[in-house]
Formats: sequence, C-alpha cells, structure tokens
Amino acid sequence: MSGAGEPAVRFGVRLTPRGGADRVDGVVDGVLRARVAAPAVDGAANQALLRLIADLLGVPRRDVRLLSGATARTKVIALDGVGVERLLERWPGLRT
Repeated sequence: MSGAGEPAVRFGVRLTPRGGADRVDGVVDGVLRARVAAPAVDGAANQALLRLIADLLGVPRRDVRLLSGATARTKVIALDGVGVERLLERWPGLRT
C-alpha cells in the first residue's frame, strides 16, 4: 500500500461526460473507462470523475488528483494511499 514518501499510483482514464450516470464501465486496453452525468463545462466532469474514483475506492477525495488531460477525454489520474495491488483487484487489467 502507498504511504508517506511513496510515489502515487498513476493510471489512465477515458471519460465520457454527460454519460447518464456516474459509473465505471471497466478496463479496455489497460485504460479505465468511466462515464459521469456532469457536462464537460468548467471542470464539472473532471470533478465528478475524481469523486467517483474516491468513492469507489473508499479514499478521501483529496487523495485522487488529475495529473493531465483536463480538457481531453483521456486523462491521467494520480492516487495516493492505495497500492497497485488493491487497484488491480478492483479493476483487473488496468495499466499503472
């Protein structure tokens, strides 16, 4: 498990804004596929994505950060406090 001094786990997400509901659809080609109900306006979809990931993993929202892709569909997320093993248990096939 990641802890103080250890680097954050990073992974890619392909996000579909205005996707009807906040949910993860699975992993395709090593990238997490997610959709959120929020539109891609003023960062609302990105914030919904970060909340969704935090909720699904049971970590505080502050431990989930957007590293790149703020205006793109494909994003890179950094996750503190969760080890690679736990992440792969949740989403097998995810490339970290």
